[in-house]
Amino acid sequence: MTIVEQLITSFIAAAGFGIIFNAPKNALIQCGLVGMIGWILYFVLVQHDMDSVPATVFAAMLVAVLSHICARIYKTPIIIFSVSGIIPLVPGGMAYEAMRNFVENDYALALQFSAKVMLLAGGIAIGLMFSEVANQVIRKIGKKISQLRKIS
Repeated sequence: MTIVEQLITSFIAAAGFGIIFNAPKNALIQCGLVGMIGWILYFVLVQHDMDSVPATVFAAMLVAVLSHICARIYKTPIIIFSVSGIIPLVPGGMAYEAMRNFVENDYALALQFSAKVMLLAGGIAIGLMFSEVANQVIRKIGKKISQLRKIS
Protein backbone atom coordinates (compact mmCIF):
# COMPACT_ATOMS: atom_id res chain seq x y z
CA MET A 1 0.00 0.00 0.00
CA THR A 2 1.34 3.42 -0.84
CA ILE A 3 1.54 6.25 1.65
CA VAL A 4 -1.38 8.04 -0.02
CA GLU A 5 -3.59 4.97 0.42
CA GLN A 6 -2.47 4.75 4.06
CA LEU A 7 -3.35 8.42 4.59
CA ILE A 8 -6.80 8.08 3.05
CA THR A 9 -7.80 4.83 4.75
CA SER A 10 -6.56 5.87 8.20
CA PHE A 11 -8.42 9.19 7.91
CA ILE A 12 -11.63 7.40 6.93
CA ALA A 13 -11.23 4.87 9.76
CA ALA A 14 -10.69 7.53 12.43
CA ALA A 15 -13.43 9.84 11.16
CA GLY A 16 -15.78 6.88 10.72
CA PHE A 17 -15.33 5.82 14.31
CA GLY A 18 -15.89 9.43 15.28
CA ILE A 19 -19.31 9.10 13.69
CA ILE A 20 -19.95 5.80 15.49
CA PHE A 21 -18.92 7.34 18.84
CA ASN A 22 -21.20 10.35 18.25
CA ALA A 23 -18.43 12.92 18.01
CA PRO A 24 -19.69 16.39 17.15
CA LYS A 25 -20.00 16.89 13.40
CA ASN A 26 -17.67 19.88 13.47
CA ALA A 27 -14.94 17.71 15.08
CA LEU A 28 -15.00 14.79 12.63
CA ILE A 29 -12.28 16.18 10.37
CA GLN A 30 -10.01 16.79 13.35
CA CYS A 31 -10.72 13.26 14.60
CA GLY A 32 -9.76 11.90 11.19
CA LEU A 33 -6.59 14.00 11.08
CA VAL A 34 -5.49 12.90 14.55
CA GLY A 35 -5.95 9.24 13.62
CA MET A 36 -4.30 9.71 10.24
CA ILE A 37 -1.22 11.43 11.68
CA GLY A 38 -0.86 8.79 14.41
CA TRP A 39 -1.16 5.98 11.88
CA ILE A 40 1.33 7.54 9.50
CA LEU A 41 3.91 7.84 12.28
CA TYR A 42 3.36 4.15 13.06
CA PHE A 43 3.55 3.20 9.38
CA VAL A 44 6.75 5.16 8.76
CA LEU A 45 8.45 3.77 11.87
CA VAL A 46 7.57 0.19 10.93
CA GLN A 47 8.75 0.80 7.33
CA HIS A 48 12.09 1.94 8.77
CA ASP A 49 12.52 -1.38 10.62
CA MET A 50 11.24 -0.42 14.05
CA ASP A 51 9.34 -3.16 15.86
CA SER A 52 5.59 -2.64 15.87
CA VAL A 53 5.26 -2.41 19.68
CA PRO A 54 7.50 0.66 20.22
CA ALA A 55 6.10 2.17 17.02
CA THR A 56 2.62 1.78 18.52
CA VAL A 57 3.76 3.44 21.75
CA PHE A 58 5.17 6.44 19.87
CA ALA A 59 2.09 6.71 17.66
CA ALA A 60 -0.23 6.54 20.68
CA MET A 61 1.80 9.27 22.37
CA LEU A 62 1.45 11.43 19.27
CA VAL A 63 -2.30 10.79 19.14
CA ALA A 64 -2.60 11.83 22.79
CA VAL A 65 -0.59 15.03 22.24
CA LEU A 66 -2.61 15.93 19.15
CA SER A 67 -5.81 15.18 21.06
CA HIS A 68 -4.77 17.60 23.81
CA ILE A 69 -4.02 20.27 21.24
CA CYS A 70 -7.32 19.77 19.40
CA ALA A 71 -9.26 19.72 22.67
CA ARG A 72 -7.82 23.09 23.64
CA ILE A 73 -8.21 24.69 20.24
CA TYR A 74 -11.75 23.48 19.59
CA LYS A 75 -12.89 23.51 23.24
CA THR A 76 -14.06 19.93 23.03
CA PRO A 77 -13.40 17.06 25.48
CA ILE A 78 -10.12 15.29 24.77
CA ILE A 79 -11.81 11.88 24.69
CA ILE A 80 -13.52 12.81 21.41
CA PHE A 81 -10.18 13.04 19.63
CA SER A 82 -8.20 10.37 21.48
CA VAL A 83 -10.75 7.55 21.05
CA SER A 84 -11.27 8.26 17.36
CA GLY A 85 -7.57 8.89 16.80
CA ILE A 86 -6.39 5.68 18.42
CA ILE A 87 -8.69 3.41 16.36
CA PRO A 88 -6.29 2.94 13.40
CA LEU A 89 -3.67 1.58 15.82
CA VAL A 90 -5.94 -1.08 17.34
CA PRO A 91 -4.78 -4.56 16.25
CA GLY A 92 -8.21 -5.88 15.31
CA GLY A 93 -7.06 -7.97 12.37
CA MET A 94 -4.43 -9.65 14.48
CA ALA A 95 -6.96 -10.37 17.24
CA TYR A 96 -9.21 -11.94 14.60
CA GLU A 97 -6.32 -14.14 13.43
CA ALA A 98 -5.64 -15.21 17.02
CA MET A 99 -9.24 -16.25 17.56
CA ARG A 100 -9.41 -17.98 14.18
CA ASN A 101 -6.32 -20.02 15.02
CA PHE A 102 -7.78 -20.96 18.41
CA VAL A 103 -10.93 -22.21 16.68
CA GLU A 104 -8.83 -24.16 14.14
CA ASN A 105 -6.86 -25.75 17.03
CA ASP A 106 -3.57 -24.18 15.95
CA TYR A 107 -2.70 -23.14 19.48
CA ALA A 108 0.95 -22.29 18.89
CA LEU A 109 0.15 -19.71 16.24
CA ALA A 110 -2.88 -18.52 18.20
CA LEU A 111 -0.71 -17.84 21.25
CA GLN A 112 1.79 -15.93 19.12
CA PHE A 113 -0.94 -13.70 17.73
CA SER A 114 -2.52 -13.30 21.17
CA ALA A 115 0.76 -12.26 22.75
CA LYS A 116 1.38 -9.71 20.00
CA VAL A 117 -2.16 -8.33 20.39
CA MET A 118 -1.62 -7.93 24.13
CA LEU A 119 1.71 -6.19 23.60
CA LEU A 120 0.21 -3.81 21.05
CA ALA A 121 -2.79 -3.06 23.26
CA GLY A 122 -0.44 -2.44 26.17
CA GLY A 123 1.64 -0.18 23.94
CA ILE A 124 -1.45 1.88 23.13
CA ALA A 125 -2.29 2.20 26.82
CA ILE A 126 1.28 3.11 27.77
CA GLY A 127 1.52 5.70 25.01
CA LEU A 128 -1.73 7.38 26.05
CA MET A 129 -0.81 7.25 29.73
CA PHE A 130 2.74 8.53 29.27
CA SER A 131 1.53 11.47 27.23
CA GLU A 132 -1.07 12.36 29.86
CA VAL A 133 1.51 12.18 32.66
CA ALA A 134 3.93 14.34 30.66
CA ASN A 135 1.15 16.85 30.02
CA GLN A 136 0.33 17.04 33.74
CA VAL A 137 4.00 17.52 34.66
CA ILE A 138 4.43 20.26 32.08
CA ARG A 139 1.29 22.03 33.36
CA LYS A 140 2.51 21.89 36.97
CA ILE A 141 5.93 23.21 36.01
CA GLY A 142 4.27 25.99 34.03
CA LYS A 143 2.12 26.94 37.03
CA LYS A 144 5.16 26.98 39.33
CA ILE A 145 7.08 29.18 36.92
CA SER A 146 4.18 31.61 36.60
CA GLN A 147 3.82 31.72 40.40
CA LEU A 148 7.54 32.44 40.78
CA ARG A 149 7.32 35.25 38.23
CA LYS A 150 4.41 36.83 40.14
CA ILE A 151 6.36 36.69 43.41
CA SER A 152 9.53 38.31 42.00
